[in-house]
Amino acid sequence: MKKLILVIVLFLCGYVGYNQYLPSSSSIFSDSETSLRAKSNNDEAFDSAFKNHASNLQLEGSGRVIKVLPDDTKGSQHQKFLVKLNSGQKLLIAHNIDLAPRVNSLSQGDQINFYGEYEWNAKGGVVHWTHRDPSGSHIAGWLEHNGKKYQ
Repeated sequence: MKKLILVIVLFLCGYVGYNQYLPSSSSIFSDSETSLRAKSNNDEAFDSAFKNHASNLQLEGSGRVIKVLPDDTKGSQHQKFLVKLNSGQKLLIAHNIDLAPRVNSLSQGDQINFYGEYEWNAKGGVVHWTHRDPSGSHIAGWLEHNGKKYQ
């Protein structure tokens, strides 16, 4: 089982990495088509991670905020909200506000871009580590809302 999970994780990393480094200057797609294709590919990575119960994956995505939830104030404080990807998959975003600024202007219906660590759960998954690691031992994540980056 561990070998299967490792193979799936390596496949996802390679797939996402390959699609992020496709040459765009020679593309036959317009900028909006290229952007849509990139978002679709990221949605596919989240979909694959969900279907395969994968976790500990650094993934980038974007979606629409469907619900702003109360902050989690037990232990490290987290701003929490639900995002719906273009594919229809829902994700919980858990943004550590002890380590990164809160996205104060966030509202239902807003578009948000994010990069963090995906963890599988039965409801679609959680993305966390959307901030810098003070110790420098974890890959830095971020949220982007209305052109401003939060990390």
